[in-house]
Amino acid sequence: MKPALSQILQIKSQYNTFNETERKIADYILNNTKDLIYSTISQVAEKLQVSDATISRFCKKINLKGFQELKITLATELNEVSDNNYANEQISENDDEQTIVNKVFKANITALNDTLLSVDPALIEKAADTILASDQIVFYGNGGSGIVAMDAHHKFLRTGLKVSVYTDNHLQLMSIAQLTNKDAVIIISHSGSNLNMINLLDIAKENGTKTIAITSFPKSPVGEKADITINAISQETGHQFEAFASRIAHLTILDSIYMSVVLKRKESTHAATQRMRKAIAYTRM
Repeated sequence: MKPALSQILQIKSQYNTFNETERKIADYILNNTKDLIYSTISQVAEKLQVSDATISRFCKKINLKGFQELKITLATELNEVSDNNYANEQISENDDEQTIVNKVFKANITALNDTLLSVDPALIEKAADTILASDQIVFYGNGGSGIVAMDAHHKFLRTGLKVSVYTDNHLQLMSIAQLTNKDAVIIISHSGSNLNMINLLDIAKENGTKTIAITSFPKSPVGEKADITINAISQETGHQFEAFASRIAHLTILDSIYMSVVLKRKESTHAATQRMRKAIAYTRM
């Protein structure tokens, strides 16, 4: 049985589903974890200017019995990471090069480990089966997620399946309008709230096209709308608009789906790969 996902990561994964008051509580928990475990519910409520009942309701929303269980859970997690010098640390302008390298590598490693805890292998297999049952597969993403989509397209070309990728929104709209219930799309969105990706999912639904989402926020609009949603977990390291570490986690999820597809159609993939190697050989000295 897989270990449970940490409470802090669960709060982060649900963050964009919280209302304003719930976000205030979540922010306090994430930024003052050590102080919280030595505080009473009334002390925290007074600091945040909310009622004790509001904090209790928040605890239940994140699947805890109450404030006491929250404190115990967080105290346990702090003990588990106490020996990890770079866990969850933000990059600072005062950091030297070695510290920056350590923090970046640690953030990526942590993203992979945390995502491994959260990923349901059954969803990986379901995504692979959906791909194999489709006439064509189209990858969509914008910005950094667009680069992840292009990398996935590059990999899946080797399977011999009919695959394509679009990162320009106008081309995305033109292409998705042509898809049918025999096709599948894979949407990559770190935030899960990209309006372009949400619109593409709505159009796909109208066409009966099967939808797979890779996101860091499963309760986001993208995560909620897709037929299959696979969640990545990452920690921010500062000085970035999007979580760099999430890109590594998204790539690895797609690697896992790719390998599942390859193993389900070994002979066809091998033949397609051989043809591509032969074609590419002419480009090399």
